[in-house]
Amino acid sequence: MTTKNKLITTTLLSASAIASIALINQCLKLSATARHVLDEPESLCYHWRLGDIHYTKCGSGHPLLLIHDISPASSGYQWSHISSTLSAHFTVYTIDLLGCGRSEKPDLTYTNYLFVQLISDFIKSEIGHRTDVITTGNSGTFVIMACDHNPELFNRLLLINPQSISACSHLPGKYAKIYKSFLDFPVIGTLIHNIAFSRHFLLERFRRRYFSNPFAVKDTDLTAYHEAAHLGASAKSIYASVHCGYTNCNITNALKRIDNSIYLVGGEDFDQESDILKEYTLHNPAIEYTLIPKTKFLPQLEKPAQLLHTIQMYFGF
Repeated sequence: MTTKNKLITTTLLSASAIASIALINQCLKLSATARHVLDEPESLCYHWRLGDIHYTKCGSGHPLLLIHDISPASSGYQWSHISSTLSAHFTVYTIDLLGCGRSEKPDLTYTNYLFVQLISDFIKSEIGHRTDVITTGNSGTFVIMACDHNPELFNRLLLINPQSISACSHLPGKYAKIYKSFLDFPVIGTLIHNIAFSRHFLLERFRRRYFSNPFAVKDTDLTAYHEAAHLGASAKSIYASVHCGYTNCNITNALKRIDNSIYLVGGEDFDQESDILKEYTLHNPAIEYTLIPKTKFLPQLEKPAQLLHTIQMYFGF
């Protein structure tokens, strides 16, 4: 076989492989989103400058904004077990952040500052009042920075299993841009994302990281997370940005300056969470914290009654 024929054969085989992977990706997406678990009859849309933001609003009283952690599989569904109870005392807003859940998922680099701007703009535009905020995981850093920049928008802050200060200070290294470019490849990057957020790996994540009791994982919760991870035009983009550290930010100085009431809630069985909460109090001694027994990363899904009791204790309703 001549060199020219070898080149043609290699090109055809490569094109065939890429086409096959693209077809697999499409089938995985259709399968993951077929049950429409996340569909809501009364969902709202905030037309932000970088994309449409899905959110819900219910109840009456002082505004309370619920913000999920930053993961392709996360969405406002994370609060579904407690939002109705909270709506008896607050006007409850749940938001799907840009790149997550049912919100638009543009192909861009997601940064800490992007989410700081989104949260601030959302409160100004859609809520219009000083707001209590409850967050999960790494989204706490966005709210800390947003509160530091626009303190007039925020009232009390409650962070559930916040990211450690040292971990969120790890900014992208010299190879992050190269690695992110690889994850951003349309076909291969999507395949990596689909594997990382397959139903099997999500179930393992629930059993090992999200829940203390692996037998308490509900099929509906798993399906909702699986669906959220595969919705939208570029579901892989937020995964690449988070994985490469672009959503990280050093919050130490902001945490020291904030004069708002800050409460921390941790899962007692979550790895080193007690030490992480203590780390926050070293930078701001006014911070109060508590641990919820027999929970890990998502007490709002695993032990919603216990989390509601803790919120009631801090927010006084």
